[in-house]
Amino acid sequence: MPIVNILLTREGSTPDRTSVSAEEKARLIKGVSNLLLDVLGKPLESTFVTIQEVDLEGWGWGGLPALEYRKLRAAAPPGG
Repeated sequence: MPIVNILLTREGSTPDRTSVSAEEKARLIKGVSNLLLDVLGKPLESTFVTIQEVDLEGWGWGGLPALEYRKLRAAAPPGG
């Protein structure tokens, strides 16, 4: 029984959105489930998918909060 947990930052795919839409979440669930069926032969009814959205303030990498890291990366020269 596969259990897949998808973590996303709580932001939309465009600047005017603040979260992933219900339709996008449904597509993720369907896509992940079908991938496990195709690759591992796992039946759809035995595959569980959870989606968790994390506020940007609770997400970070490179030792920095996500927004700060993104600003640093945006200011860096290409290849740097």
